[in-house]
Amino acid sequence: MNDNHKRYLVATDVGGTCTDTIVYADGEPVRMGKALSTPPNFADGVLDSIRTVARGMDISLETLLAQTKLFIHGSTVVDNAILTRDGAKTGLITTRGFEDTVLVTRGAYGRWGGLTEDRLKHPVKTERGAPLINPDCIVGIAERTDYKGAMLREADDTEVEQAIRWLIDERHVESIAVSFLWSFYNPANETRVRELVARVAPQAYCTLSSEIAPTPGEYERTSTTVINAYAGRVTKSYINSLEDLLRASGYDGAVMIMQGYGGLLPAHEAADRSIGMLECGPAAGVIGSRALGEQLGHPDVIATDMGGTTFKVSVIQNGEIEYAREPMVDRFHYAQPKIEVVSLGAGGGSIISLEPGSNAPRVGPRSAGSRPGPVCYGLGGEEPTLTDVFMLIGYMDPEIFLGGTMTLDKARARQVFEEKIARPLGMTVEQAAFGIYRVAAAQFTDLIREITVERGLDPRDFVLHAFGGSCGMVCGLFGGELNVKQIVVPYTASVNCAFGLVSADIVHEYATTKHLPMPSPAEAINAIFAPMVDKALRDLKAEGFEGGRVQLDWSADLRYSRQVHEVTTPVRSTTPLDDDGVRQLAADFEAIYERKYGKGSAYREAGIEMTQFRLTARGLMERPKLEPVALAPADPSAARIARRPIFVEAAGAMVESDIYDFERLKPGNVVTGPAVIHTPITTIVLQANQQGSVDGFRNVIINVN
Repeated sequence: MNDNHKRYLVATDVGGTCTDTIVYADGEPVRMGKALSTPPNFADGVLDSIRTVARGMDISLETLLAQTKLFIHGSTVVDNAILTRDGAKTGLITTRGFEDTVLVTRGAYGRWGGLTEDRLKHPVKTERGAPLINPDCIVGIAERTDYKGAMLREADDTEVEQAIRWLIDERHVESIAVSFLWSFYNPANETRVRELVARVAPQAYCTLSSEIAPTPGEYERTSTTVINAYAGRVTKSYINSLEDLLRASGYDGAVMIMQGYGGLLPAHEAADRSIGMLECGPAAGVIGSRALGEQLGHPDVIATDMGGTTFKVSVIQNGEIEYAREPMVDRFHYAQPKIEVVSLGAGGGSIISLEPGSNAPRVGPRSAGSRPGPVCYGLGGEEPTLTDVFMLIGYMDPEIFLGGTMTLDKARARQVFEEKIARPLGMTVEQAAFGIYRVAAAQFTDLIREITVERGLDPRDFVLHAFGGSCGMVCGLFGGELNVKQIVVPYTASVNCAFGLVSADIVHEYATTKHLPMPSPAEAINAIFAPMVDKALRDLKAEGFEGGRVQLDWSADLRYSRQVHEVTTPVRSTTPLDDDGVRQLAADFEAIYERKYGKGSAYREAGIEMTQFRLTARGLMERPKLEPVALAPADPSAARIARRPIFVEAAGAMVESDIYDFERLKPGNVVTGPAVIHTPITTIVLQANQQGSVDGFRNVIINVN
């Protein structure tokens, strides 16, 4: 990473529709690229995306990669494996008598956990999600560790070998998950099983719960282990394939992989912890939004990201990122830290349909993806999408999509939309398109209110960041409805997750489970953290991080006695802790508790206990520095390229409006709506009475009032 002959940071994020790339270097402008994703061989799309940037730099892909000092990557490979059920056939070895734990899930809650809102309307008709593991691929072993970690019964080698051979030979599994009761206190039995797997079936991918999820909660821990085993082989194959392609194209540096908790891991570690890659793209987007907020002086941000398949929202308060209380993928819980991102299955590629009987229009959750994609792509799509609507209401120009690299078929999009949507509704094409646009905007507004207003937060106190290739066309409408302070459409809006990748640090997470009453002596708490600190410093040193480039953040899970759910509380005082720091930790827990559950909900008289101790170790990355440029006069007329009718909400009709080329706009220019600004990789729409100014970093700042 410190090779002076190499100057570029390259970050590529694979999404459901497009693969995005950012290229950074000191003293040079930020460069961006975008290409269609290439399922199932997503690694090919990664090179396609990097190639688009190289082409814009007038160099070859090989030349760019040869001058790259670090490659950073995020991918949906794990999400895809789970959601499409395309992982490895997996077996589970668990404690005898607890074979059904992963099937029972969490009682009745398992019947509706992870379901969309419309399916929750009929809870009696719900069923548990189809498990990732077949019931006949689960084997119980006679072993036992008690709740204090004492070994009551060692696993018998002969019995374990028989179980492994039966899973491999009779059930033909490719991966083996191992999850024993209380193994996070004493992993000896699980470790022995892995040794036997390596001897009996070295080709099998093996995951231990004591390593992947060393936390209480037998269902969550077992579910996490199964997910990691199920997606592990696919993930490892993908990462190895990507590394091979990069090497063959001239890159010889490290490959860092984004994790769902917001940090980076070296590729070889990420390959063995596939579950960490779940929702790593959205996590990178939140990291990028926080970095942008720090740059612009916005500590309170509503980050929205609308790509081809989903609309995602997260909230940043006082510069702090929220983490999910109960992470889920599809219908399955897992015990891993993950940045909280709430999503809705509505994006640019979302298919528009009419409900049978009522003819009520729906946007999503089905998506056309990148192939066949929206009808206007001309790649075989035959179902109308939100992207087709954007074109019909004048927001997209068929001749300059993706900088003119792809011509869109507006006539075909209009024909399909009229046949399948407008005519059945008894409307003109324009009337139906206006209605669909409003439906989508209302869905986005409702989702944002769900994670702000319903949690006691006022959107008027926040700045809204609009990321993604599609969000700029809708944010003026829902941002105005929410009455946010401002809307920021970043220069890197369409490649925000890739921007977030270069804003992230190397991050390792460590945890130790132990029950201590609060208060406990500071020495007892420090003794728990000490081994984690030692390991973290060794790990980071091996990756080239020492001294001022290392940051260690302590936290603990606290709860009131006899409660089930813990609250993760950061240690804000000096570490190692002293007695004042312990008292501060208790006070911070109660403050966070009341913020989550309401004023007056804290009750110290019940007693407080600590259940888990966490260490987040960061290797602080060096990043290119961006400096704002001087501002030009406000007049944007030099960038005006046309006038055409676009849909304006205030008029409820198509209105002749100014069209601008973003590449000709200068920092300091101010555009008054209604107007459209076309960039090479996204489009920004200003509604009536909105003004968009270009700042020194080339972000578009929209005043909504």
